[in-house]
Amino acid sequence: RVGWPLYRKYGHAYDAFKIALNTEAEEHADIFADMDITPEIKNDLLTYIKRRLAPQPVKIRADIEVTCFTYEGIDAIKAALGDGEDKSTSDCPVRIKLIAPPMYVMTCMTLDKEAGLEVMNQAIEAIAACIRSKGGSLDVKMAPKAVTQREESELQAMLDRLAMEQEEVDGDAPEDA
Repeated sequence: RVGWPLYRKYGHAYDAFKIALNTEAEEHADIFADMDITPEIKNDLLTYIKRRLAPQPVKIRADIEVTCFTYEGIDAIKAALGDGEDKSTSDCPVRIKLIAPPMYVMTCMTLDKEAGLEVMNQAIEAIAACIRSKGGSLDVKMAPKAVTQREESELQAMLDRLAMEQEEVDGDAPEDA
């Protein structure tokens, strides 16, 4: 009652579902107008379409190395990273975490990949400008890119391994004489 008429009218039911999502806000095209379905079924279908075809958030990541060997040192790095996080928008919040000095990972979760990449690049430019003005340097180890779940789990494994290496092992403490 629903699928085949949509295939005939739109070429593919998926295309009709995308139109239903895009035009719902404007209410000018009803893909179910020619069909004999109850309003209840229509609402259930639209709810299901919204849930299944909802845009998925994309995680964007960049790896950077920030160093500053001048008198300001760590304060300059903190200020520069703060400038980078200030480039966040409500749709693209930028987070910066320490991996291991001087390596930092920048992440951003967003629905719009292009906007997320743009915000990340602006954040890197802001960090570079700030740290260079204070005598430091920034080296982009991995340019901003959308990452998959596998790459994210590899990063987490690396962070866990570094944390284990940082823990004190028996025998590390100086012996009492």
